[in-house]
Amino acid sequence: MAGHTGPLVIVGGAEDKKGECKILRRLVELGGGKSARVLVITVATELPVEVGMDYIEVFERIGVEDVRTFDVSKRDAANLESAVKMIGNATCIYFTGGDQLRITKLLGGTRVDAALHDAAHRGVTLGGTSAGASMMSSTMIVEGEAETNPRVSIVDMAPGMEFLDGVVIDQHFAQRGRLGRLLSAVAQYPHHLGLGIDENTAVVVQDHVIEVIGQGAVSIVDAGSVTYSNLDQVGRDESLALCGVKLHTLPEGCGFDLRDRNPIPDFKEWVRKHNKELSS
Repeated sequence: MAGHTGPLVIVGGAEDKKGECKILRRLVELGGGKSARVLVITVATELPVEVGMDYIEVFERIGVEDVRTFDVSKRDAANLESAVKMIGNATCIYFTGGDQLRITKLLGGTRVDAALHDAAHRGVTLGGTSAGASMMSSTMIVEGEAETNPRVSIVDMAPGMEFLDGVVIDQHFAQRGRLGRLLSAVAQYPHHLGLGIDENTAVVVQDHVIEVIGQGAVSIVDAGSVTYSNLDQVGRDESLALCGVKLHTLPEGCGFDLRDRNPIPDFKEWVRKHNKELSS
């Protein structure tokens, strides 16, 4: 795992924006509460104005006084001093959904990219939904076929934005039947954990531990202890054999230790015990 950064709130898409807004409220709480300065980055979507206005309305409704949007349609804009200053002023940064390749194509390697990583290391809260979730990892799923058995050909991978090492993230997970493509991804990258996040569900990552919040569940696929794989024997469109894969399904109230690869069935109890151990 990478060194310590600020909290990450990684959302499986379709987060509640009309009701309790539990996930977005948690994001704001981690990002400064009433004093939060929220920056919504709409680079993933082709409708930045509409999507940006939707999020401004939601964040203002839940009590954020300082919320702004930031969009990039050309890489030149991601190297402007004004763009870097916007990143530097935010205490909470949120990436919308859309196309994750737009994020890496337009921001990767720019001054904004560097500023985002500087912000994370300063403790700024970063979040993202749907495409904004997929790009959080160092290796991301770009697209893939759903509701089918694992095969190399059903998933396309590319470098992500590298805010969270050691994982591959998929979103809209249960709703779109994406277990096969996540298994295909970790079969090719068994040193990574696969995180499949349902809609209106998020993982809150602090240090090397995640907490699950929201309506659905998070499926964690661990291929680190695979006893057999035919990956080196089959063609791209032939079925994969994977033996010994671990699968954890974690709803709200559970957590996971990314460093030790262990589930935390009762996250509140784990926190209580962990804090006690730290103080003893």
